Amino acid sequence: MEELRELLYRYLNDGLVRLTISNPRSKTEAAKISLRPVLLGEKLVFQASISRENKIFHRNLVKDEAVEEIVKWMGAYRQLEAFSQNGQATALVSKKGKVGIKEKKISCCVKQQDLSHNRKKKYILEPGRKVDFLVDLGVQTKEGKIVHAKYDKFRQINRFLEFIEDILPQLPEDREVTILDFGCGKSYLTFAMYHYLKELKGYQVHIIGLDLKEDVIAHCRELAIKYGYAGLDFYVGDIASYEGISQVDMVVTLHACDTATDYALDKAIRWNAKVILSVPCCQHEMNGQIKNEILAPIFSYGLIKERMAALFTDAIRAQILESKGYQVQILEFIDMEHTPKNILIRAVKKGRAKSGGDYRRIMEFLHVQPTLAALQDRGKDDKQNA
Repeated sequence: MEELRELLYRYLNDGLVRLTISNPRSKTEAAKISLRPVLLGEKLVFQASISRENKIFHRNLVKDEAVEEIVKWMGAYRQLEAFSQNGQATALVSKKGKVGIKEKKISCCVKQQDLSHNRKKKYILEPGRKVDFLVDLGVQTKEGKIVHAKYDKFRQINRFLEFIEDILPQLPEDREVTILDFGCGKSYLTFAMYHYLKELKGYQVHIIGLDLKEDVIAHCRELAIKYGYAGLDFYVGDIASYEGISQVDMVVTLHACDTATDYALDKAIRWNAKVILSVPCCQHEMNGQIKNEILAPIFSYGLIKERMAALFTDAIRAQILESKGYQVQILEFIDMEHTPKNILIRAVKKGRAKSGGDYRRIMEFLHVQPTLAALQDRGKDDKQNA
């Protein structure tokens, strides 16, 4: 465990964002233990939150205590994840106590943490402050209170805006920002995005919401007119065939089903979009293709195969984006208990395209041909034949 101790001494400081211990070996252990830095007066401690039987217990530990407690806890848990302003680390502990550690540098998008002991959750859209579109969409009452049954939706909207807040430095401030929202649906997040960027941050924006449902789009248009949201347009259209614009700064695709996500990502790459935010959904394609002799015993369990196929799908998508010059993060959108569709792919264009050999080896190993890879290959052939 010495390697783990060394890691903890490097990560346990005021730059720590969160440290999470999970995957207990026994049902008698707490489901999860998380730590965050807290200032008590001028003293830096680490507050451990231990989740057990729908209750959370807190302990405040100084650095040396925290390190030893974590090492002790990891004797009963399989996984530790640490995320700080300087890097991201994952530690996996085998049955025999062998520790495997992977680290990744973080170059952007991590905010300074509030280290106050009794901090309250700060939302970009504050609870109690009336926002017209939230009232009309049923999230707030006319008095501005959050509807109890819609509190998860309110949290989701704010979480999404936090992701956008992180990438604001990537968006141009000297001209109109063009954003395309594929599969916008009832457009909770589309309206929130417009409100945040235009009304709160003062950006010049042109946001286009696209969906196949005519009645939903008609209602969104009515609301946009009602609020006087100039530069917010809604159209009925299919992701795969949409050609209504030639340059886009940010592409958003939330819960676009199965390969619709691939078509949206392909469009974003072709537009050279600076930012991509994508929450994939219903990844069926690879589940029907995936085949590997070594993994066959695991794939014999239908549920396991389905979930692994979904994870492989998103991992390959991320690798393809990286091969096109994007810096990619796979992030948690909302908590696991609310929906299993909780992965968000955030990609920021950072450099030139590079070789995509790594993901192609994975495709060969799994005997799969994902739609995004095929679309990118087709685009390459079209350029060569032009």
